[in-house]
Amino acid sequence: MLGLGALAAALALPAAAAPAAPGAVAKPPRLRQGDVVGLIAPAGFSDDLEELEQIKSNIAGMGLVPKVGAHVLTRYGYLAGSDHQRAADLNAMYADKDVCAVFAVHGGWGSARMLPHLDWKTIRANPKLLVGFSDITALHLAFAAQAGFPTVHAPNAANGWLEQTWNSFWTLAFQGDTPTLLNPDPGPDPGPDPLLQQRWRTATIRVGKASGRLLGGNLSVLAALVGTPYLPDFSGAILFLEDTGEAEYRIDRMLTQLGQAGILRRVAGVVFGQCTGCQIDVTGYSGFSLPQVLAQHLVPLGVPAFSGALIGHVANQFAIPVGVRAEIDAAVGSISILEPAVAI
Repeated sequence: MLGLGALAAALALPAAAAPAAPGAVAKPPRLRQGDVVGLIAPAGFSDDLEELEQIKSNIAGMGLVPKVGAHVLTRYGYLAGSDHQRAADLNAMYADKDVCAVFAVHGGWGSARMLPHLDWKTIRANPKLLVGFSDITALHLAFAAQAGFPTVHAPNAANGWLEQTWNSFWTLAFQGDTPTLLNPDPGPDPGPDPLLQQRWRTATIRVGKASGRLLGGNLSVLAALVGTPYLPDFSGAILFLEDTGEAEYRIDRMLTQLGQAGILRRVAGVVFGQCTGCQIDVTGYSGFSLPQVLAQHLVPLGVPAFSGALIGHVANQFAIPVGVRAEIDAAVGSISILEPAVAI
C-alpha cells in the first residue's frame, strides 16, 4: 500500500453531509481523516499479532484510526470466535458512536453463520460503511436486505490496497463521488508480460446498457444464501459476481441454482468479474469453458452482460459500492456509479 497517508492528506474533502431526503434511507457518513474505524473478524481466524499490527498500520496509512474488536484474535475451530462472539463485535461497532466505519480483517468462511445474531435494529439506526469482500458478501447482501444502506465491496483489511483499489475507495468513501469504473488500458504493446492484455480484457456477453441497484459479490456465498431472509430483492438490479478456486462445472451449478431460484430472470444486467483459478486441472479436459458457461446462463436473459471487470480475488481490484444505483455499458465494460454511497 504505497503513499496512502500522503495521498489522503493531499486530497481535499467536500463540505459537511446534507440531511437525507424525507422518507429516504439514511446513508453512512463519508469518511474523514482521523475517523475511528472498527476492525472485526466475521469469518476465519488469525492469531498472528504481527499481522494485526501491520493491519493497524495500513489503516493508519489511510488516515484513519483503527479500533480492534474484542474477539479479532479469538479462535473457535476455523472461526474467529463463536458465532455469538463474532456477531457481538459487529454489533458493538455499530452501537459505538465513536466508530465511523467497519472493516472486515479477513474472509474465509463464517460470516453467514452470525447473521441470525446481528442486532438489525441497532445497525439500521447507525448507518456506517461496511468494507470487505469474499465471504463478507454474506454481510453485504444481508445489509442490503435487512438494513438498506450502502456498503463497499473492497479488500479486507489484511489484503493489499494498491493504487487503483485505494483511488476507487477514496473516491467512493471519502469524497462521495460517482466514478465510472473501467479496466486499465494496457496499450497496444503489453510489454514483457504477454498475459497482460488477457488479464485486463473485458468480454461482452450481450451488448447494451442497463441501470439498477448494484448487488452481488462472491457467487459461492450468494448461492448459499438462496432461501434465507438475508438475500435482497434482485428485481431490476445490476448483479455483479466473482469467485475463486471454483471449477467450471461448479460455476455452472451455482448459476443454475440462481436461475432456477428466479434470481437471474429478475436482474437488469450482469457483470461477472474475475474468477481466479476457475479452470479445472484435469489433463485432457473437454468440458465447457468458463466463457461458454457464462454465455449459456446469461445470454438467454436478454439483458446487457459482460465479464472480466476487476472485481474479486485479484490485486488492484475496484472498490464497488453495494446497494447504490449504477449503469453498465457491456460493449465497453464500464460500471458508472449514479449516486453517492455516502452522505455528502
